[in-house]
Amino acid sequence: MASIVLSNVDKIYAGGVKAVNGLNLEIKDGEFMVLVGPSGCGKSTALRMIAGLEDISGGEISIGDKVVNHLPPKDRDIAMVFQNYALYPHMTVEENLAFGLKLRKMPKAEIQQRVGEAAKMLGLDPYLKRKPAALSGGQRQRVAMGRAIVREPQAFLMDEPLSNLDAKLRVSMRASLNTLHERLGVTTVYVTHDQVEAMTLGDRVCVLRDGLLQQVDTPQNLFDAPVNLFVAGFMGSPSMNFVTAELVREGGTSYVTFADLKLPIPDSTFSDKPGLDQYTGKKLILGIRPSDFEDATSAGSHADGWATLSVKAEVTEELGSEINVLFLIDAPPVEHKDTVAAADTGDEDESALPLVGDKSLWTARVNARSHARSGQPIDLVLDTHNLHFFDTDSGLSIGHPANIGR
Repeated sequence: MASIVLSNVDKIYAGGVKAVNGLNLEIKDGEFMVLVGPSGCGKSTALRMIAGLEDISGGEISIGDKVVNHLPPKDRDIAMVFQNYALYPHMTVEENLAFGLKLRKMPKAEIQQRVGEAAKMLGLDPYLKRKPAALSGGQRQRVAMGRAIVREPQAFLMDEPLSNLDAKLRVSMRASLNTLHERLGVTTVYVTHDQVEAMTLGDRVCVLRDGLLQQVDTPQNLFDAPVNLFVAGFMGSPSMNFVTAELVREGGTSYVTFADLKLPIPDSTFSDKPGLDQYTGKKLILGIRPSDFEDATSAGSHADGWATLSVKAEVTEELGSEINVLFLIDAPPVEHKDTVAAADTGDEDESALPLVGDKSLWTARVNARSHARSGQPIDLVLDTHNLHFFDTDSGLSIGHPANIGR
């Protein structure tokens, strides 16, 4: 096992296109690090540079205490798991698992032992004599992981390994990956464009955009304290609601106002977010997570800092455990370069509800016991302790420790 350190790593393609720009990242020994971001953000390029499949244009990459800039992939002691499995179709599962070890001239007895252990760990025992064509997608992916495991490398590098699987299988494979990592403790770098996958798998998550590192932190911290509009909009599903608002102070109380709404801001928010008070009388971008709403009728009693919004449910999505309520607010959508980039998930089939006039479509995630129905009015309550505030020009989160002094 080993730590992986990227210092000022650049990748410039012909024509001056910078796929990765001055990337500094330290992946600790035994850590599960997820690289996430929209299509074309440089995450797969970064992974391929660690693997040695892509030359770096500048900077330094270390695996363990060794600089590997000029080492070929086979000498880096890493194992890769690809999106497309990359199995040998003419070999059985057992032969696929053993192939890399045979190339290394490993003794037969040790090959058998390692293949047997990996097959047991991954539940592949019944399939050892089958060829890949006779396996399901999930079984093939387990073989691909088994082939990496038998190598006992210093690090696993995984490039969107679950993206070819159906939704239900992806969930169970995520759980298997978590269990495997706990059992093996091998340093793992995992690339995905799926932020739900990133949140559920990573010890820490590195968010990239246009080759630039935006934020690296635990999944919970990325969700609770995003450094900028881009991270706020990209992490979390459904994504954060945004609106341009004004911070005002009346009679000793501060409010944030937008459309025909006025939300009180708890005093504690100003101590939690240094510099927010300097925006009094100014415009800022307000962000609200869908999960910070609740149906007033099923929320019970609530303490100070809760505000009520009376809205009309345009659409309700009943998910069994909760309901997404989509409603319009009388304010134009925020058109900032960061929110536009964060919304680009690469899913072309994401259809937007046609909007009426200059209004924004927001989402509230409420309890499944709610009686919210499409076309009906609903009173929503909102925990104003969890409001997010962003500068309208820079898009930086106001009061975030990383932004103080910027």
